[in-house]
Amino acid sequence: MTAADPSPNVETAAIEDTSLLAFYRDMNLAERRTFWACAAGWALDGMDFMIYPLVIGTIIALWKVDPGFAGLAGTVTLLSSAVGGWLGGYLADRIGRVRTLQFTILWFSFFSLVCAIVQNFDQLLIARAVLGLGFGGEWAAGAVLMGEAIRPQYRGRAVGSVQSGWAVGWGLAVLAQAVLFSLMPAEIAWRWMFAVGALPALLVFYLRRYVTEPDIAAATRARQTQAGTHPPLWEIFSGPVLKTTILASLMATGMQGGYYAVTFWVPRFLTTERKLSIVSSTGYLSALIIGSFVGYLVGAWLADRIGRRNLFLIFSLGAIAVVLLYTQLPLTNEVLWILGFPLGFFASGYFSGMGAFLTELYPTRLRGSGQGFCYNFGRGIGALFPYLVGALSTTTTLANAIAIFAVAAYGVFFLTAFALPETRGRVLHADA
Repeated sequence: MTAADPSPNVETAAIEDTSLLAFYRDMNLAERRTFWACAAGWALDGMDFMIYPLVIGTIIALWKVDPGFAGLAGTVTLLSSAVGGWLGGYLADRIGRVRTLQFTILWFSFFSLVCAIVQNFDQLLIARAVLGLGFGGEWAAGAVLMGEAIRPQYRGRAVGSVQSGWAVGWGLAVLAQAVLFSLMPAEIAWRWMFAVGALPALLVFYLRRYVTEPDIAAATRARQTQAGTHPPLWEIFSGPVLKTTILASLMATGMQGGYYAVTFWVPRFLTTERKLSIVSSTGYLSALIIGSFVGYLVGAWLADRIGRRNLFLIFSLGAIAVVLLYTQLPLTNEVLWILGFPLGFFASGYFSGMGAFLTELYPTRLRGSGQGFCYNFGRGIGALFPYLVGALSTTTTLANAIAIFAVAAYGVFFLTAFALPETRGRVLHADA
């Protein structure tokens, strides 16, 4: 049986209790420790990434950077994270999920601190690019670790609930912005924002003490070591797995391209076309973030309730509709604030099904490589969208630029999700 084979004799587990928190009530101590470690990792990962979009306006004003070129720093971070995710996933297959997670967290924490002391935009661009390697690798190792540590009937809800940590991290970044920009002049506050991004390094101490390697991953690596049959880095591009890799990579491109087109530029949209100050825009971003958090939790529940693919199809259409409302209608700021909730809900909730879905598409021996490559290939190509939106905004409104690229991306997401098989409840096994 191949990873891409959707035939009915794939072993699946019955999902009897479909309530959102059933997985947590039934967890043992080791599973709960893994859950909270990965949730914290996602939160701090999200905080670290969202710091730059929040300070981009200050960077543009301080160093007189063109908006398109400023967006390039976000693009470069995501492009390098694509490489880091593939390599991080491969390392997770070779040296273990937990060890790779520790290394990648230390990596991007250190380079966030470097971002705080750069002296010009070129240095910041380089620092963000190097940071991206660890940023991508952390997701790859953490997603595989969670997917393998949780039983199949709870996998969608558990991995999806961990994904909600991203919204928490985003909220922490916005809170840090509100506090630091209120207490300090902007030319100093943005540096402290990046310094706060070094906090994830503290999580490594918890990982080293409490989180253990999943049994099926350890067993698979032991068999490979004994037989001398470690899979090459490029095996995910061969045989029947190739179709899965292509479709999953395109799907990840659509879902992340749409997300970054929206979330990267909405803070700038609010402060320019909507004439809000950095501090007053916090309330609008809060509505967006709360919607994202609720979307992650609802998406986690739906991933096990209606399946991964149906979740993707419904949320991609919802995201298209809300993006068009948010950017194309002449709405008052009060209505725009209300629309922030559904925008965050639909633009984020589908991520809850992605980690479990990619985990279930690949066999254990290729899971880190396949999952790391597909998700971060999408992240890398989706990384072009902040730059393209910024570039297009020089010839049209920023609202139009966001809408064009977001709708195109969500369309790709819908079509590729439709072409891939449903994997809900698939049982994972150790293999050679």
